[in-house]
Amino acid sequence: MADVTLRNVTKRFGAVDAVRDLSLTVSDGEFLVLLGPSGAGKTTTLRLITGLETPDAGSVMIDGRDVTHDAPGSRDIAFVFQQYSLYPHLTVYDNLAFPLRSPARRVAEPIIRKRVEQTAELLHIASKLNNRATRLSGGEMQRVAIGRALVRDPSIYLMDEPLSSLDAKLRAELRLELKRIQIELGATILYVTHDQVEAMTMASRIGVIKDGQLLQLGTPREIYESPSSSYVASRLGTPQINFLPAHLLSDVAMPSGTETVGIRTEHLQLAARNGGQMVGRVHRVEHLGEQNHIHLDYKGETLVTLADPHQPLQAGQEVDLHLVRPLCFDRAGQRIGAAVH
Repeated sequence: MADVTLRNVTKRFGAVDAVRDLSLTVSDGEFLVLLGPSGAGKTTTLRLITGLETPDAGSVMIDGRDVTHDAPGSRDIAFVFQQYSLYPHLTVYDNLAFPLRSPARRVAEPIIRKRVEQTAELLHIASKLNNRATRLSGGEMQRVAIGRALVRDPSIYLMDEPLSSLDAKLRAELRLELKRIQIELGATILYVTHDQVEAMTMASRIGVIKDGQLLQLGTPREIYESPSSSYVASRLGTPQINFLPAHLLSDVAMPSGTETVGIRTEHLQLAARNGGQMVGRVHRVEHLGEQNHIHLDYKGETLVTLADPHQPLQAGQEVDLHLVRPLCFDRAGQRIGAAVH
């Protein structure tokens, strides 16, 4: 494995800056996830690393070597796409072996067999090696697509939302498998997604990206607990973080310059009416088994939080609201360091 570094990389398509002055290092053996919506520049970043796109400014380094203008085939990178892109007429074995039989890196057949069988065991598809790709389930096809990258043993694996086309159960299963494989192999992975659950559960570090700019880079816990802006805060958390104008919380102490207060579920406590300063009205209760989603009206604003399923709450009921160290943001949406107590 190797580390990969982008230094002040910019890529324009016409008048659009798809990537803007992006600097980023994926360390050797790291699982780094770029998190952002469609159009944020995630896939363009991957294409710049592979050499499928050339930056208008900046440089791309792999293992200390400047590869900015090198051909894609010379960069020792494996790319896993969103779609499976398997060869339907080939067996699983031959799909996995295909990268090792290419003229650029032809490998002896005994070594190919060993790598294919090891990879199939790792991905739990050893029993499918003689099946054609068309006889596989969606999850099995995605495992083969991932396996086709794994047999290569490249410097870095680039993964472009490889689980997004699977159903929820398979996504959850393959998230665990991918993280297990990454740890077992010590692989360096740059993974892009719009799914916060994938980012939180798999990443060593998360980079939140918007409009081609890297807004914050840190561990999942750092990004969640100490977001640099209201936008970053909104990318993580279920239910999504609540935002209230500061003027609606005139009785609550907050840092100077606070315009917006971010309230996650753990920042908001509900209690029976007992003369508290903040009073909300329950609008709706969603029963979700181990927890309830509580929708509240507070001074014309909607708040959503979690509650114990055994807490007696019902629509129309008034409750006291207590804030515990919420997040504060200025007029530009930037985080103000001091917390509310």
